[in-house]
Amino acid sequence: MDRSGRGGEDAGTRPGTAPGGTRSAGGPEPAGRGSALREAQLGPLTLRNRILKAATFEGVTPHGVVTPELVAFHERVARGGAALSTVAYLAVSPEGRTDRHCVLLGDDTIAGLRRVTDAVHAAGAAAAAQIGHAGPVANGRSNRAAVLAPSGGFTPVGSRTRGASDADIARITEAFGRGASVARKAGFDAVEVHLGHNYLLSAFLSPHLNRRTDRWGGSLDRRARFPLQVVREVRNAVGPRLAVTVKLNMADGVPGGFWLDESVEFARMLEGDGAVDAITLTGGSSLANPMFLFRGEVPRREFAATLPVPLRLGFRAFGGRFLREYPFEEAFFLPYARQFLDALDVPLVLLGGINRLDTVEAAIGEGFSFVAMARALLRQPDLVNRFLQGAVDEGLCVHCNRCMPTIYRGTRCVLA
Repeated sequence: MDRSGRGGEDAGTRPGTAPGGTRSAGGPEPAGRGSALREAQLGPLTLRNRILKAATFEGVTPHGVVTPELVAFHERVARGGAALSTVAYLAVSPEGRTDRHCVLLGDDTIAGLRRVTDAVHAAGAAAAAQIGHAGPVANGRSNRAAVLAPSGGFTPVGSRTRGASDADIARITEAFGRGASVARKAGFDAVEVHLGHNYLLSAFLSPHLNRRTDRWGGSLDRRARFPLQVVREVRNAVGPRLAVTVKLNMADGVPGGFWLDESVEFARMLEGDGAVDAITLTGGSSLANPMFLFRGEVPRREFAATLPVPLRLGFRAFGGRFLREYPFEEAFFLPYARQFLDALDVPLVLLGGINRLDTVEAAIGEGFSFVAMARALLRQPDLVNRFLQGAVDEGLCVHCNRCMPTIYRGTRCVLA
């Protein structure tokens, strides 16, 4: 396999679509277009370019209901030229929701999610479903359910966790398979398994959060058992016609957490299993260090305004411990991600504050198969089309991060 994917003569096709399920955008190829803006294979999919919309929680699914606003969110990105838009975050079990406003994958959500995928396909892009279990990141009070983690205790924000039992692990593994089947029935072209940000599977990988002494904890081989089991279950559930990817933490950004020495080795395990078509490389902990993922300005005042009044003063006083400051640098995960390039053959997706076309082209030139954007496409959903037309070579996003607190009332760029 080469880094462009598993495409070739055995790549699947669907009736009425381009190979892999994406409708051809049509029209002549613009002169001078770089390799990042040409078609590429992602497993069985033929994508119209190499720029993907990374999963960003849309904040428009009250009580877990698919809304016209969710459809419009992804339709804008698809019409704007991105090759694939990722719907986030779709939970596989009730206690695995981040809170009660997260979509829970089930037969009752197929019709609503089909409206999303139909709109994305009509605009010429592919649609991916990010599926996962929030684990210790979940809001147990909102979900009215126990907060599961590898080990019992308390999270940094004070939530009590219960260590997952063998029965929980078996149940959740099966739930991932069922959730992936729902995504397939809803018309998604790809499924992204969430292995990042200290959600449940990421927490099992973390030596800081996983203090178990049974077959699910201890050595990396044991900590990796549950995540690997889930990825195999998802692949078996969707078969060869959908792409299966994972979003993997390279580093948690917390002392004693998952770090490059182990994350590279775990990526080798994923590659050896042969169940994934690509790995998206990320980092940071939603529990303890979310700004490790975002970098740039820290909107503490805006976050405080979303909290109940009694909590605002405390957040303003101590929020700096949770929302730490990291200077922004474009493609800030690139130094970490290069170590995966050296160690793997499976296609890799680079993300991390990417805003410029020359940065995208340079990443593809180094050997990354795709680049994922999030904040840049919140500011300008049509940025990829602007790249294609030669109108701009840099997005307008200034990484002020004031989009982050808007997730509670509809994720958006406040400057657009």
